[in-house]
Amino acid sequence: MSDDASDIIERALERVQRAGAEASDALLLEGNCLETRVRGDEIDFVKQARERSLGIRALVRGTEGLSCAVTSTSDLSPEAVNRMAEETVELARATAPDPAAGLPEEPFETDPPDLKLLDAADLEVGIERRIGDARTAERAARDTDPRIDNSEGSQAETGFARIALGDSRGFRGAYESASHSLFSEPIARENGGMQRSFWMTSARALSALEAPDAVGRRAAARALQRLGARRVPTTQVPVIFDPVTAPSLLGHLVACVTGYAVYRRTSFLAERMGDLVASERVNVIDDGRLPKGLGSCPFDGEGQPTRRTEVVTGGRLSSWLLDSYSARKVGGQSTGNATRGPGSSPSAGPTNLWLEPGTGTLEDLVAETERGLLVTELIGHGFHPATGDYSRGAAGLWIENGEIAHPVEEITIAGNLGEMLLNVDRVADDLIWLGRVASPSVRVSRMTVAGE
Repeated sequence: MSDDASDIIERALERVQRAGAEASDALLLEGNCLETRVRGDEIDFVKQARERSLGIRALVRGTEGLSCAVTSTSDLSPEAVNRMAEETVELARATAPDPAAGLPEEPFETDPPDLKLLDAADLEVGIERRIGDARTAERAARDTDPRIDNSEGSQAETGFARIALGDSRGFRGAYESASHSLFSEPIARENGGMQRSFWMTSARALSALEAPDAVGRRAAARALQRLGARRVPTTQVPVIFDPVTAPSLLGHLVACVTGYAVYRRTSFLAERMGDLVASERVNVIDDGRLPKGLGSCPFDGEGQPTRRTEVVTGGRLSSWLLDSYSARKVGGQSTGNATRGPGSSPSAGPTNLWLEPGTGTLEDLVAETERGLLVTELIGHGFHPATGDYSRGAAGLWIENGEIAHPVEEITIAGNLGEMLLNVDRVADDLIWLGRVASPSVRVSRMTVAGE
């Protein structure tokens, strides 16, 4: 923690305690983001944003528990920090007490590991380099095929962040991180029809990104394969989710295994701990200490050690994702999954969460499917965590006799997430990290595909 950050954290904590808080914590976020988008030969925009904000959480003892308030500010002058600390305590006194509120009771992180979240060489990279990356991707996409005649643009982003956290228990911690990405979204036209698709790459270090020209070509290939798309008759068939769409299934699962969904009974899995909830091929892991992981951090939003958590093991539900508050509500212990920003209280969320790869390629899954659907894009948010009911718009490729027959669009795929997880009969080995949640291609043995 820099001397400046340390002074701000210490001032905030001291003032909150002096104002009457029983417990408190303070989070300082410093960020610098570069972003640019290129369309054709023109630069659409270039944006640079800097952020420096402080969040203070105060907990005041009441007759039935602790009352909590959170405030944030970008004015970090001593006078502003003092004033905000005192106002936070006053706000806490005005809120209802909660028996489950409070800082974690478990030991906090004392020796955070270096997770390689930033390559120092990238700090010298300017916006010109990222404009060049976007231009290369855009040019490669358009040079792939004459039918690629336009685009929604190719976009490059680079961000650096410093996080400093302290609390009244004595925890002090800080770390730096970086994130880089490149995204290309070309448009293909043929016989009066138009289709668009995308490809992207994300990493903690610029050197780990996929080459810009490869990103453009892959995006173009995905757009071209959708030309001539049509609807199919309503039927029930196996459905394959590729590595771009499969993570959405895990995202829905996350919504059902965080402690907040469990204690509020808004999850269809709330009473299923230890039960077989998925195929034995399904192993889901969350690991906040994955080196260079897009969701990695040495400690969570409450200063607790991050860790590896097996969420689903051989199809059995084996853990929730918990922060200290939700852990108290469900009678468990924090799993180091507290997430927060300067202006919010901690909540539970994933770090790096993935489905363990199986064997074979996406092409193998297609070849093993007599008749079915390969999903390459999902539309909408048709999922109900309380029941597991699932229905989303989709586009992709139709499979006949183990081969791609033609592209499809304007269809809906429907089922129930519980049944879908139990009906996962194949998991490929093509795990790709495009964000915090990742999955290889998976096949669900039977779903309803609604078309004509």
